[in-house]
Amino acid sequence: MDVSIIIVNRNTRNFLRDCLSSVFNQTQGIEFEVIVIDNGSSDRSVQMVEAEFPQVLIIANAENRGFAAANNQGIAVAKGRYVLLLNSDTIILDDVIKKTVLFADAHRQAAVVGCRVLNTDKTLQQTCFMFPSVLNMLLAATYLYKLFPRNRFFGRERITWWNRSSVSEVDVATGCFMLVRRQAIEKIGLMDKRFFVYGEETDWCYRFKKNGWKIMFTPDGEIIHYGGQTTRQMARKFRLQLHGSELLFMKLHRSKLEFVLACFLTASFLFLRVPYWFAVAILHKPERNKSMETAGTYLIGGLYCLTNWKKLLMNKEAIAGRF
Repeated sequence: MDVSIIIVNRNTRNFLRDCLSSVFNQTQGIEFEVIVIDNGSSDRSVQMVEAEFPQVLIIANAENRGFAAANNQGIAVAKGRYVLLLNSDTIILDDVIKKTVLFADAHRQAAVVGCRVLNTDKTLQQTCFMFPSVLNMLLAATYLYKLFPRNRFFGRERITWWNRSSVSEVDVATGCFMLVRRQAIEKIGLMDKRFFVYGEETDWCYRFKKNGWKIMFTPDGEIIHYGGQTTRQMARKFRLQLHGSELLFMKLHRSKLEFVLACFLTASFLFLRVPYWFAVAILHKPERNKSMETAGTYLIGGLYCLTNWKKLLMNKEAIAGRF
């Protein structure tokens, strides 16, 4: 088996259908299997897969176990030399899976390989980025990378000057399409399930690199990524989780001082956005409720950063007593 394609799904039935169709229509010349891990969907995703894609192995969880834990379930039963973590809201183009496998075969020090990712209008998504650090968090919070995208200092965290048209070694390959070598997984272990969603691929890539493996990007193939189809269902919790995951990475992999600075930076970032959203709520009546909720989310998130950062995280059980 060349590659085991693992797709985690939660209430994205129609996107999942299109994703699976594209996988089978656009993947030729390699031996592959598809494993869908359903995280407690209520939209009959499981029944759709069973009826329309009987060749797919489906594991149905009774509840949402999170992205990392669900992928680990798939990896545990996967038979491939590689595992491909693929988001349910993606469309495979132009035999990208075979092309990425061939690239990985030719670059045996690569634990992870990513590909070009496009928006629905075929414009480029800026995937791949640097590991979190105090400096990178500060630069990202200023949004100067948007004003000066060609500047290699302001844009360093997101590598904004790079058009993703060349082979490159990177820190992190984005998890919407992430080909991972089984041999590397056997060396460093599975994803850390404390990362309920967001940051799990960053932590994994960091551990791979720390153990001598490379994280690579190839422009040989492309996918379309709709983005945010699961997280928008619980936007407030996932917005807090995003910042919590970054702080979790800092807690695990940076010094105590860097972690404390990261908490203050994140709190400042969140607090500074509260007045703006209150102003939007006052001046733009049709968006008042949504804007007030956003302002409240930023206010609560900032307070959590200064008092108990773990409250930002959705998966309380997985981190209880671990820090």
